[in-house]
Amino acid sequence: MSDSSPRNEFTPRETVGELDRYIVGQDKAKRAVAISLRNRWRRQRVAEDLRDDIVPKNILMIGPTGVGKTEIARRLAKLIRAPFVKVEASKFTEVGYVGRDVESMVRDLVETSVNLVKEEAQLAVRPKAEEAAEARILDILLPPSRSFESTATDPIHSEESESKTRETFRRMLREGKMDDRDVEIEVSTKSGPSMVQNFSQEGVQDMVFQIQDMLGAKGGGPKRRRKVKVAEARELLIEEESARLVDMDRVNRDALEVAETGGIIFIDEIDKVAGGAKKGSGPDVSREGVQRDLLPIVEGCTVSTKYGRVKTDHVLFIAAGAFHQSSVSDLIPELQGRFPIRVELSSLESADFVRILKEPKNSLLRQYVALMATEGLTLEITDDAVEEIASIASTVNQSQENIGARRLHTVMETLLEEISFAAPERAEETIVVDRAMVLERLSPVLQSEDLSRFVL
Repeated sequence: MSDSSPRNEFTPRETVGELDRYIVGQDKAKRAVAISLRNRWRRQRVAEDLRDDIVPKNILMIGPTGVGKTEIARRLAKLIRAPFVKVEASKFTEVGYVGRDVESMVRDLVETSVNLVKEEAQLAVRPKAEEAAEARILDILLPPSRSFESTATDPIHSEESESKTRETFRRMLREGKMDDRDVEIEVSTKSGPSMVQNFSQEGVQDMVFQIQDMLGAKGGGPKRRRKVKVAEARELLIEEESARLVDMDRVNRDALEVAETGGIIFIDEIDKVAGGAKKGSGPDVSREGVQRDLLPIVEGCTVSTKYGRVKTDHVLFIAAGAFHQSSVSDLIPELQGRFPIRVELSSLESADFVRILKEPKNSLLRQYVALMATEGLTLEITDDAVEEIASIASTVNQSQENIGARRLHTVMETLLEEISFAAPERAEETIVVDRAMVLERLSPVLQSEDLSRFVL
């Protein structure tokens, strides 16, 4: 493995502990992904003659929307800095129909991997890029020839004087004293492959790869002059110098390896392409066709991308679905067999909502308090208010569509709408949100079934 490989040295217990910081409950699902993650680490330490035969144990998560299925997979990928792609099975269509082809998920994964490895490579060369950008700005602010021409009769004194002046400018530049000064710089323009990306979704891959190779020349697009502030010029030149210093051939090679051995593809709504989903309402043959198109990708095949050919044998696939109107057995047997680990995520109740509001590092309460603080307004939400918010969210989920923890967002937005609107005029105030305020703001909505369906 290259140095740019994802970090996956967490023990299963450590992985679960990290996931606990952001996701409440769902211990079975957390344990399943933690073990799969550790197995990747173990595989790298197995003898080479056995390593290729050890394939990931793909996971099928079963549970209603909003209970943490996607968040578990996304947080896992962030934890180990692995390329991660989320796709919805219902967006794919059988080969021959109009729509996205299933191989596009692998191409998206490689693209994500390239960006991840490139970002790390640019971070490694940033000190050199900063020095080069600084030198270019100093050359613009203090052209080397100017001082020499003014004191041509004394070249030694000229060089010393120019050196001192340059060091003075360098110090002022680093201290930010010249950030607001205008300079004219020459930077490369980036060729935009938006049209090419649209073609790629239609599956015209060979032509796309050739065009993108031509557009993606290392030198970038044509040069053009721009007049900007020194602070902006510094960032633009650092970015350009970083791109010049990074060996993109090596980045691409490393990215393919990282995608193959560390990539995670999350296939959501897998139940929507199950044969039993809404029988009689659509072309079952197309749904089964999507499953059969997915099968070779999940089993392990080679996909052509603009960066090279990538094997999916060791990519970890995590599929998820509610399976309300279908069951896992409605999937074709071959696809069922490629997801040997099955975990059922439980529905969220009022007590879970209380924990979700308060415990995670990025909890909703912390987010709203921080947002109001930017206006100079102090927001305090009492424990009894939190319990009432959780109770209302749980009740609405039971009486209407169960959307899990996402219901908390709609309830909180409705509750704090007036405060959020008036926050700029209420700077330096402290507003206490208690149970009485929650009932006052939300009771009128809850009393009207039609209004609650619309608002909450």
